[in-house]
Amino acid sequence: MHEARQELRLDAATRVNRGFAQFMFAALATFFVLVVVWGYAGQVFAAERVNTNSSAFAIGGYDPVGHFREQKPVVGSDAHTATWNGKTWRFATAENRAAFLAEPDRYAPRYGGFCAYAVSQGYVAPIDPAAFSIVDGRLYLNYSPAIKQRWEKDCAAYVGAAEKNWPKLSQE
Repeated sequence: MHEARQELRLDAATRVNRGFAQFMFAALATFFVLVVVWGYAGQVFAAERVNTNSSAFAIGGYDPVGHFREQKPVVGSDAHTATWNGKTWRFATAENRAAFLAEPDRYAPRYGGFCAYAVSQGYVAPIDPAAFSIVDGRLYLNYSPAIKQRWEKDCAAYVGAAEKNWPKLSQE
C-alpha cells in the first residue's frame, strides 16, 4: 500500500511537471511569435528616412510640388507647411500644400529626397534642389548638375539599383 501511495504521488508530480513544462513552452512560443511580429511590424510601419539637407525641413525647405508645377525648384514658405513621414515640409502656396497632402506618394521625392544616384550606389548624399528629374511621374533629386547628367545617362539601371538599396538605407 505504501508503494501505491508513492506511485500516486509520483504520477501527480509528473503531471504537475508536465503541465508546467507545457505552460512554459506555450509562453516561450508566444513570446517568440510576439517578438517576430513586433520586429516585422516595426520595419513595415517605421517612418521612411527623409533628407533635411542640414535644415529643419524636408528637402531643405523646397516645395516638392513646385518641381512638378513650375519645372524648377521653388523655395517653400513658413506660411504653408505640413508634417508628413515624420518631417516638416514647406510649400510655396496653399494649393501646393493641399496637392501634396492629397497625394504625398505622387509628389514626395523618391528615396526620401536623398541623392538618387548615391542611393543607387548604396549610400545617401545631400542634394542640390536644381539637380532634379521627373521620370515616369516621380521626382528624383541628385547631388549636383554633373551627377544629374550621369543619372540621366542610364536612369532605368540606376532606378533599379536604388530600389534594391533603398529599403535598407531608408531605415538607417
